Amino acid sequence: MTMISRQDVKRSLLVSLWFVFLSFPIMVIQVNPVERTVVWRWSNMLTVAVASFLLSLLVRVWLFRQEKRLVQVQLSPSPQPSIFHDLLKQQKFRYPLVIAGSVIVLAFPLLFSSYQANIMTTALMYIVLGLGLNIVVGLAGLLDLGYVAFYAVGAYSYALLNLHFDLGFWAALPVGGLLAALFGVLLGFPVLRLRGDYLAIVTLGFGEIIRLILENWSAFSKGPSGISNIPRPGFFGVEMSLDQAMTFMYYLMLGLLAATIFVVNRLQDSRLGRAWVALREDETACQAMGIDKAGTKLIAFALGAFWAGLIGVIFAAKTTFVNPASFTFMESAIILSIVVLGGMGSITGVIFGALILILLPEYLRPLSEYRMLAFGAILVAMMIFKPEGFITGSRRVYRFQAQKNSPILKDDE
Repeated sequence: MTMISRQDVKRSLLVSLWFVFLSFPIMVIQVNPVERTVVWRWSNMLTVAVASFLLSLLVRVWLFRQEKRLVQVQLSPSPQPSIFHDLLKQQKFRYPLVIAGSVIVLAFPLLFSSYQANIMTTALMYIVLGLGLNIVVGLAGLLDLGYVAFYAVGAYSYALLNLHFDLGFWAALPVGGLLAALFGVLLGFPVLRLRGDYLAIVTLGFGEIIRLILENWSAFSKGPSGISNIPRPGFFGVEMSLDQAMTFMYYLMLGLLAATIFVVNRLQDSRLGRAWVALREDETACQAMGIDKAGTKLIAFALGAFWAGLIGVIFAAKTTFVNPASFTFMESAIILSIVVLGGMGSITGVIFGALILILLPEYLRPLSEYRMLAFGAILVAMMIFKPEGFITGSRRVYRFQAQKNSPILKDDE
């Protein structure tokens, strides 16, 4: 059996033709509306054809080698772990990496410009949003497509409380989180019996209802015009410039992220976290084991919405302006993509997924009009090579050793 067969070459040629067809209007045709001329860039078509053909062949070679490696692992009685896995297990390599990463993260606003710090603050916000949605989708297995609604509740809570009652950031922060958690419970009650696609449709509708209310109830939310002049968080009354405020927001998000990781990690290892995983795997078996299915779902919705509400308050303070256009379905799709691409149920995977999905479009700006095309190609490659996400969440299973004949709890990664 050869690595590349004639059938693979034919399929790669078809893939190449399909990519040329899809990208033809963008890559080949260039219209000049001023001079009213059309420029045909045939060299771009040739580049797309050759590049897609070669990439398709490389993907097929990679898949072939993966299948061959899988067969070898199944035939091998005791597969050896990788060198990278061994390095991570050794403390002499783990601690220096953690210390170096911590130093870089803490010194980031001091080493780079305020623009870079602002982008990184946005990435940290999406990490917390991803961790909140990971509770609902990754652990409890409840597909939520209206997560942006809780994000909007938190943002408008701070904006409206400050507008009508002159409430400050620190007082509005827990209020926004609790109001979002309340909306999470209100959403959870009607959907307790739903699962899968039906649950996704209901949550999607809930997110659109919240956005349309904010857009059309002008007397309450100022409508499409939004609310402006929202104050940034203060620090014991110290006057801060714009750059200092951005740096303070960065460290505030860093602290909130550390607290979120600690809480979510503890929740995963708790009785409640194990109940969520059981609910995700089999609801019927979960209920038969005496777990309160309704209460477990409601807690998942409430906790996930709580983190979205907190980030909504921070978003309103960071931008000093909110309007319904900031809370469309696309935001829910991005957050869900972070969870899926990072690895459902994995905290580390969500962090990597958020950093890539949020930072990559910004740093691909030099590609100008091809930026989103490159971004989409990277996402497609990710789903081909790592369909389970960057880092798959570990699942605990019981195994028996032949020598001792006793159950030992191990991580099946």
